[in-house]
Amino acid sequence: VLAWSLLRRPGTTDLHDADARSRIVTPRGDLSDVETSTMALFEATSPSVVHVANVAYLENRWTRDVYRMPRGTGSGFVWDAQGYVVTNEHVVRGGDEFVVTLADNTDLRAYLVGVDPDHDLAVLRVEELPDGGLPPLAIGTSEDLRVGQSVFAIGNPFGLDQTLTTGIISGLGRENRTDTGRRVDDVIQTDAAINPGNSGGPLLDSAGRAIGINTAIATQTGQYSGVGFAVPVDTVNRIVPLLIRGEKPRRPGLGITLLDPSYLARLGIEGVGVERVLPESAANAAGIRGLQRTPRGRRLGDVIVRLEDRTVKSRTDLFDALDEHEVGDTVRVTVLRADGEQELEVTLQALSR
Repeated sequence: VLAWSLLRRPGTTDLHDADARSRIVTPRGDLSDVETSTMALFEATSPSVVHVANVAYLENRWTRDVYRMPRGTGSGFVWDAQGYVVTNEHVVRGGDEFVVTLADNTDLRAYLVGVDPDHDLAVLRVEELPDGGLPPLAIGTSEDLRVGQSVFAIGNPFGLDQTLTTGIISGLGRENRTDTGRRVDDVIQTDAAINPGNSGGPLLDSAGRAIGINTAIATQTGQYSGVGFAVPVDTVNRIVPLLIRGEKPRRPGLGITLLDPSYLARLGIEGVGVERVLPESAANAAGIRGLQRTPRGRRLGDVIVRLEDRTVKSRTDLFDALDEHEVGDTVRVTVLRADGEQELEVTLQALSR
């Protein structure tokens, strides 16, 4: 009998219970204050957050037919009651048509107003406002933020609309490089989950105010790994009105084009080579020389090795040094020439972009 009880396999009558019923629900009680405040924040701010779709027109080179090709999607938020929407420049890059989708799934056509690639910012304007208009998102300040402060990100990661993630400010004063190579200062670091599709969406404080625009993540896989970055809202609040007015942000420059770094690398020279000096530029007035073309080939022009007291070994070094100054400042630029180093004074001009 013992051997039979150990060896026999249980039948279906041992696995099922014909009297099984649904469990009685246990009352949970009131939601916590943290939960209710988070839900209230989402309900108040999510109508101001939009999904941005970027579409390009492509031509079939054989048939000459033009077709629409989605280039990507991202997030954005309503800037004001006139229908301006703020997002990232990389979200709208290369697009010919833009569609803004509201929280209630209403699709609205939008037009590109202006971009600032150096800060990864762009402004769209909705073609036709819906009845009741668009609710602008409240704007805060990034000047008084502190590490450990609660933050909330609303966006459309992976195309999943109206997604809320929460976290804290995990770092301040970070630097981020845009695709132009320019440095954005005072970037906000957060551990609130930011994934592809969150770009251009707002980073909010606990009062529901935008304190930044989610723009990038630190990752080796392309997916969220615990560190996200947001352009500080004080920068956004300075640049966006310029774009809406049709103006271009003023960044200090020399009025030159730069030589391909590989050219100097082959020569074993450190610095930034000047390829061309623009006519009537600050560099031209200061006597900076560009690459010269002679019957015997190209002759190297000036190589910038220092700006004020900062050593310049790369384009990034040069951009960083320029960003410490304003348009109209006179700076000392040290260049390397065949007969040695020479120091020139240049009055910085506003870049055309």
